[in-house]
Amino acid sequence: MAWACALERRDGPTSLIFSRQNLPFQTRSPEVSSQIARGGYILSEPVSAPRAVIIATGSEIGIATEAQKTLEQAGVPVRVVSMVSTSVFDRQVRDYRDSVLPPDLPRVAVEAGSPDGWWKYVGRGGEVIGMSTFGESAPAGELFKHFGFTAPRIVDAVKSVLAL
Repeated sequence: MAWACALERRDGPTSLIFSRQNLPFQTRSPEVSSQIARGGYILSEPVSAPRAVIIATGSEIGIATEAQKTLEQAGVPVRVVSMVSTSVFDRQVRDYRDSVLPPDLPRVAVEAGSPDGWWKYVGRGGEVIGMSTFGESAPAGELFKHFGFTAPRIVDAVKSVLAL
């Protein structure tokens, strides 16, 4: 989908950023796949109405969906949003953006990089799990644990924004 969007774009450059990690495949229906080009989309809905939203991208998607499963088992339904391009998402009509990120739901963003740009999506009551340092070197799995990019950390953050 990213390649197709890059080929279709005529008004500026496009960057395709790939992970070197062996990441779990995320199954998507054709309906969900059609939303990828909108920059952000609902990747996974809970069985019942969501009480919070986890926003993730790239290598963080797998741990976000793992956290969603853990929370579902604990009776806390959450939505997982894949945010593949904030600039593309921001150009969507407000109704679409609000349908993906309902204004009344608390949010947690997960970014294995700088947390700065994610605060506009989570608001003051939300939380961003990010990294504000540079220079660590180790296998990805070790770094993710070191910096708190784990499903249990996301679960704790969701419970925190929900005041559970």
